[in-house]
Amino acid sequence: MKAFANLSADPVSISTCVKIAAVPFLSLFLLFLVSSYQQQLPSFLFSSSSSSAPAASASTSASPPNGPPPPALTVRPPPPPLVVERTGIVDQNGLMTNDFTVGEFDPSLIESVANSSSKQGRESDEEPKEKPRVKVGKFGACDDSMREYIPCLDNVEAVSRLNSTERGEKYERHCPEEAKGLNCLVPRPKGYKPKVPWPQSRDEVWFDNVPHTRLVEDKGGQNWISSKNDKFIFPGGGTQFIHGANQYLDQISKLVPEIGFGQHTRVVLDVGCGVASFGAFLLDRNVTTLSIAPKDVHENQIQFALERGVPAMVAVFATRRLPYPSQAFDLIHCSRCRINWTRDDGVLVLEVNRMLRAGGYFVWAAQPVYKHEENQQEQWKEMEDLTRRVCWELVKKEGYIAIWQKPLNNSCYLNRKPEVLPPMCQTSDDPDKVWYVNLRTCLTWLPENGYGSNVTSWPARLHDPPDRLLTIKMDAYMSRKEIFKAESKYWNDIVNRYIIVFRWKELNLRNVMDMRAGYGGFAAALHDYGVDCWVMNVVPVSGTNTLPVIYDRGLIGVMHDWCEPFDTYPRTYDLINAASLFSLEQKSRCNFSNIMLEMDRILRPGGRVCILDTVAIIEELKEIAAAMGWVTFLFDSIEGPHANWKLLFGEKR
Repeated sequence: MKAFANLSADPVSISTCVKIAAVPFLSLFLLFLVSSYQQQLPSFLFSSSSSSAPAASASTSASPPNGPPPPALTVRPPPPPLVVERTGIVDQNGLMTNDFTVGEFDPSLIESVANSSSKQGRESDEEPKEKPRVKVGKFGACDDSMREYIPCLDNVEAVSRLNSTERGEKYERHCPEEAKGLNCLVPRPKGYKPKVPWPQSRDEVWFDNVPHTRLVEDKGGQNWISSKNDKFIFPGGGTQFIHGANQYLDQISKLVPEIGFGQHTRVVLDVGCGVASFGAFLLDRNVTTLSIAPKDVHENQIQFALERGVPAMVAVFATRRLPYPSQAFDLIHCSRCRINWTRDDGVLVLEVNRMLRAGGYFVWAAQPVYKHEENQQEQWKEMEDLTRRVCWELVKKEGYIAIWQKPLNNSCYLNRKPEVLPPMCQTSDDPDKVWYVNLRTCLTWLPENGYGSNVTSWPARLHDPPDRLLTIKMDAYMSRKEIFKAESKYWNDIVNRYIIVFRWKELNLRNVMDMRAGYGGFAAALHDYGVDCWVMNVVPVSGTNTLPVIYDRGLIGVMHDWCEPFDTYPRTYDLINAASLFSLEQKSRCNFSNIMLEMDRILRPGGRVCILDTVAIIEELKEIAAAMGWVTFLFDSIEGPHANWKLLFGEKR
């Protein structure tokens, strides 16, 4: 009995000892929790930063502002561990183990995979595992004659070999071979000054930044442009609207009120834009207009537009599709754009039809609309006949303006007689496939489900996941809207930090490019945070074609292959964003030095670059940036100093 009495007393003493011994362990546990919590507090933008400046020894530090004290910690006992069935060779503790469940498998499949892996292994043994790094020497300045150089549009040698130029082939892209590509830094004009800030730049720019007087001599009497002292002045007129773009826009709105600038009509294409006054004044009506023109006898018109801070790029209606998706534009405008729309069975009108949104408008202000000479009336009859055959409705013709509307669905196409030309396109034709694709002499079908025509009004469409999200060729299907929303949230967080740390609102950013735009989340975030800029959203051909979604959001963009130069003038952009671009292009034939030299060409002096990529790639790019004379700063990503991602921030001097 005494023994049993001793046993009954032992648990009390043992429990007391356990409690006393648990005190230091509990203290250590609490200390560990507090330490972990402090380490996981948001680092505002980056966990740590380091800078590298080839031309200056300045350094910056991004420290977070003083925030509220951390909340008190409440320690709860951990939940009991979940019982899981191990089905691999790594257990729940992350350790290798022989204790696992294989499950059912197909022996023939395993043998096939093993043979394939063995073959790939033998092939990879024959190649080096990593491309050898070549030290980059300092890049020199190009010849002064290359100040306005656009590599794929100034290839005189390639143009001289063309069999024909009657359809505008000489104004299309003819890129130099890689060995003859740009290997120097394009110089700026003498006397170049920091740009005039927006919105002042809409009305005037520095003469020395675009020192060309041809347009003043040719178009001064049409209220396009004039010169005064050391500046070019833009009165806001055009060939067909010499009394000003605002009066012209009011006239269009009065003719067809349903156009609804800024709500129903958000994205516009201006063809043969001159100095882009049409698009410049539409900005006041909450409309983004992409102004395009070829590099022809008035070759600097797009350069003037970009210097003004108006969205523009060099492009031409010739023999290939333009690099924009189907149903991209709510309205397409041509005012004396010098295009023969009815040539070659109306192939150019068919290209307009492809890019025009269902229910969208085509506005044509030209001499055949109002002049009564025989040749002008003949052109009008041809245009009237062609537009009727492609099912456009002439909703208004008054004065020198004619306005057509594209149908909302396929009803008219289905009711056409089989012999009517142009024919309907084959269902296998992808209207969003545009890179180096020839024009089609057929009429593009509209989606039966109404995708593209049923976008919401601005500004709701910026954040509403569009229906065409479901047509993007990608692995995910059910989760696409979640991916869309996640990208928007990601860029909202990142851009907010960029704006505060890098003081973007103080930099007068106006012309911005996103080199790998995804769904346009970067551009949408800039809009949400009130940065008064426009963004050229570039979708690389080497990735998923998300361009239709970008346009459905009310943004603008273009398809492009970054192994080749971009169709814009030197000194175009104030800011270039490149997130994971080089990781994508590493898988292709692209040379990193060529891409970086192209970025330098299109970046304004004093312009900034944000490159987010893997550590190995960033180290290589930092070396190239130093060879170009950029001032660079290297930051850790938000994941911390040991993450595989870094941010390279560069400034062109």
